[in-house]
Amino acid sequence: MRYLALTLASGIAAFATPIHAQQAIPDTIVTGTRIPTPAERVPAAITTITRQDIEERGYQSLGEALVSVPGLRLVPSGGLGQQTSAFIRGNSSRSVLVLLDGVPLNDPAEAGGAFNFGNDLLFDIERIEVLRGPSSALYGSAAIGGVINLVTRRAPPDRAFQPYGELAGGTQRTLRAGLGATGTIGAFDYLLSGQSLSTEGSNSLAPRFQGSLGERDGYRGAFTTARLGWTPVEGSRVEALLRWRQANLGLDSVPRDDPNYSGEDRRAYGQLRGETRLFDGAWTTGLRAAVTEDRRVYTNLPDRLSAASSRDYYRGTRTTLDWGNTVRLPGGSIFSNGALGFGVTHTGEEASSLSGGGGFQTRVEAQQHSTGGYASLQYQLFDRLDLTAGLRRDATTGFTEATTWRAGALLALPEIASRIRVSAGSGYAAPSLYQRFGVITGFFRGNPSLRPERSLGWEIGSETDIAGFGRPNFATPSFTYFQSRVRDLINYDGGFSSLVNVDRARIHGAELGLTLRPANWLETTAAWTITEAFDDTTDRRLARRPEHVVSVTARIAPIPKLVIAPTLLFTGRSPEGAFASYQNNGSSYAYARSNPAGTVVNLTASWQAFEQATLFLEGRNLGNSRYEPANGFVTPGRSLLVGTRFVL
Repeated sequence: MRYLALTLASGIAAFATPIHAQQAIPDTIVTGTRIPTPAERVPAAITTITRQDIEERGYQSLGEALVSVPGLRLVPSGGLGQQTSAFIRGNSSRSVLVLLDGVPLNDPAEAGGAFNFGNDLLFDIERIEVLRGPSSALYGSAAIGGVINLVTRRAPPDRAFQPYGELAGGTQRTLRAGLGATGTIGAFDYLLSGQSLSTEGSNSLAPRFQGSLGERDGYRGAFTTARLGWTPVEGSRVEALLRWRQANLGLDSVPRDDPNYSGEDRRAYGQLRGETRLFDGAWTTGLRAAVTEDRRVYTNLPDRLSAASSRDYYRGTRTTLDWGNTVRLPGGSIFSNGALGFGVTHTGEEASSLSGGGGFQTRVEAQQHSTGGYASLQYQLFDRLDLTAGLRRDATTGFTEATTWRAGALLALPEIASRIRVSAGSGYAAPSLYQRFGVITGFFRGNPSLRPERSLGWEIGSETDIAGFGRPNFATPSFTYFQSRVRDLINYDGGFSSLVNVDRARIHGAELGLTLRPANWLETTAAWTITEAFDDTTDRRLARRPEHVVSVTARIAPIPKLVIAPTLLFTGRSPEGAFASYQNNGSSYAYARSNPAGTVVNLTASWQAFEQATLFLEGRNLGNSRYEPANGFVTPGRSLLVGTRFVL
């Protein structure tokens, strides 16, 4: 709720100038502390992806936008719309919490509680904040690896009506279109936007299998967003937000193509919030109510490769009630910029699912509620040392309560243009409704007595601006070392008849970065993530956590109004678990092995041809790499998209 008020004010710059409706909003962070704080004072590893980044790099989906984030590895099972998992700092995919304007989006009906990053488009998104490291002290369950917060676009204060949009088309019969309007009329502001994208796509199944028919897995998606806000007096605001999306997509299986396998994925989201400032603005308090419903249907009909059929249905509903507060605290001789945040959040989750075919069916009909209270405190000492601390207590229906904490410090050293930070904290992930109550008749039954997965981690990092060639920040090297241990991981028992808290993991690694700015028209950033993630019992590497991931991005503006943005992504060998499926004859083998390394090159170019219109070209996988992020599923082939983006 505080987040929306803050980004409303900061998002004004994004729409004030006609063609620059896509500019970044000011660099203020809420995700890292739940208290509005300048980015340079947050003692946590945070990456911010602005609207300008989204457009200059041609990011279509949330998954595409996250590929260059240090410490985060995306694993798509094919192209747009396919199941895409995220692993932050070696933690599991169910240990990543995704928010929309501060409201959790993870689907309660997903078997492990993980988020699918393959469906969401970005036309209505102003910025994305990625917080790495255990964050349950701020956001509760599922924030072991980190938190990803999507912030929707804001309305300008000085225009009653401002339309904007985009239109693009290209290879694979791809057509992308978006249209929106926003403005402020007196004390009211509004935003309406819609986007659609359809593509023939490419075959998700790796061509090395004899069962690959070259059948394409297409995608059709539609999004609508509506917001109405009322600011009766300065410091008080009431706002309603509705967001709906539907995606229809083709699916594949390994190791054979599945021509008649398709899915439909819908999400409806609604939020109502109000906040006000008390005591001359020293205390900001707000209430929020939100509902999210996910509905997924996957249908597999008989085809020439298989006579089998199935229909999988999943519906997950989440309701959120939240009371949040920020109190600005007085300073002293050495203390300043003090703030106290506190609040209570209540969440209800419900899952209803029926999947499978024939006599093999999985069912879930269950619900659970959780209530959490949190408090966070921050102060600045000597105008250079920022200290933060947070504590949270959560209680969920049916299992032991969880207490989590987080503490951090950031030391600014302006004499050498450096910042040093250190933080530590604990996290937990509650078992999903399927893990607790799922049933496969005569074969499997969930375990209502499962305990939450728990983690303890810490990190230390720094960044320094180095002068050179007449520029104060010619080079900015950075590093972060992180370490964590996770216990009570949920896995199958010996007979695969239920689930138990049996596994442990140990993880450590480093995020190394270097940004060079040799000229006003050139900036390039290289990020290298090293991850050592092991099963603490078997001492084997955890699946889908490659040891090395490297990204190189650049922003090149050789002449006015032209921006070229190339991206190179390298992923090292990635261990797989129990399903290798690597033989040319189409057989599958249940033994562990690693996928080979892969490199993907993308390129986007934007030219502001007119005052209110930009032409762009987006090239993906220009080297036509056949790299497999997930074993058996191949990176989409080369594609090209051309279009225009405008603000009237």
